[in-house]
Amino acid sequence: MSCKTEEKTELLVEVYETSASGNKLKKISEFPEADSPSTITLNPNKKYQKITGFGGAFTESSAYLLNKLSKENRHLILRAYFSEDGANYSLCRTHMNSCDFSLSQYSYTPTEDKELKDFSVKEDMDDLIPMIKEAHAISKAGFKLFASPWTAPPWMKDNKEWVGGKLLPEYYPTWALFFSKYLDAYKEQGIELWGFTVENEPHGNGNNWESMHFSPEEMTDFVQHHLGPRLETDGYGDKVILGYDQNRAGIKEWADVMYANEASSKYYDGMAIHWYESTYEVFPEELQYAHNKAPEKYLIETEGCIDEEVPAWKDDAWYWKKEATDWGWDWAPEDQKYLHPKYAPVNRYARDIIGCLNNWVDGWVDWNMVLNRQGGPNWFENWCAAPIIVDEEADDVYMTPLFYTMAHFSKYIRPNAEVIGIDHSDKDLQITAAQNSDGSIAVVVFNEGNENKQFNLSLNGETKRIAINGQAIQTIIIPTK
Repeated sequence: MSCKTEEKTELLVEVYETSASGNKLKKISEFPEADSPSTITLNPNKKYQKITGFGGAFTESSAYLLNKLSKENRHLILRAYFSEDGANYSLCRTHMNSCDFSLSQYSYTPTEDKELKDFSVKEDMDDLIPMIKEAHAISKAGFKLFASPWTAPPWMKDNKEWVGGKLLPEYYPTWALFFSKYLDAYKEQGIELWGFTVENEPHGNGNNWESMHFSPEEMTDFVQHHLGPRLETDGYGDKVILGYDQNRAGIKEWADVMYANEASSKYYDGMAIHWYESTYEVFPEELQYAHNKAPEKYLIETEGCIDEEVPAWKDDAWYWKKEATDWGWDWAPEDQKYLHPKYAPVNRYARDIIGCLNNWVDGWVDWNMVLNRQGGPNWFENWCAAPIIVDEEADDVYMTPLFYTMAHFSKYIRPNAEVIGIDHSDKDLQITAAQNSDGSIAVVVFNEGNENKQFNLSLNGETKRIAINGQAIQTIIIPTK
């Protein structure tokens, strides 16, 4: 009797890397040998959330800048974000009325009138709407678009101001009508909305730019008795409604109220979150809590950016250095300073998206797609970075390492992919994986350390030895057999 030992089959993969050493979604096929590589084992039988998408926000600032560029560079940027050859964004956001990344403060309904007879999106006709329509024309697969208000017009609020204050209860029906009219107006322009967040940052923003305050109970009252029924009555019952839309650290209180019972949760399709409480700490306990409260509902990161910074121009190294700060470096209370260390912009994005995907988040949306060298325009001078920076006067475009970092997820992990199980032995590597609906698997590995690392990637008994550079992010595609 003879025994035959089966040889292990090599796993077929495609590897794409972006690194501080200069790779930008570069396909890599040669890997150095190592004596003791770590292991990454995939388990597609262990499935978690379905992916809704990845993308960024259409803002007036971004659209205005595109209008300032040549047609060639405008098209270059939109293709970079929305074509199959580019980042192929699948989930995007825009603002209703003005926000800080607008050129001025405006409302679609400036006149006090409960029937909103003068409702008009004319403010969006020159910039936002053309940008969205051109993106749709480029996107072969299409993308979901949701809108967020920063504030109702001042005449609906108790303080009659753009900043702060609350929506007066007598205007709850009027504000719900506003959402419906917005859907009508954008539909007339050939743009279908996927849904809404109810209010951007309902806790406010320190009374700086457009804002309007809701408690969890007030927002739930508005959604349950006004917004949900209004959209249903007007034939928009299929539109997604996401509650909260602020920092992750506060989501337990909101989840408890939003999902308290069947009536309170009926019109909520999920929860929207931001990262500004900390762009370093993912808050896994809070994310797990929100998911467990309503496992069937969306949990989407709807805004994140490198804030409080004038972006570096054509200096890739800056985006990989631990020099960037956020608002909390200067303004957070002393007992919360640890949440706001100096930390590299690429690391913030890669670490956060991986951490979110590994804790039930199903979508991740960046903030402005395009800003200028100052980090604007922004009427409040609230400068931030964006994945693509332009010099509108010189008609020059800079795709920062943040653009390629976003593409490592948006290009390869497609809508309806399912996050799958992973076991790995090197805890210094940050890893997530998802199986697309075509059966292919995308594994994203982030090595924020300076040393190169090697690992054996295994799936169903097949293995491939792979090396990743120091300060690098890789997406490894295992194609469908």
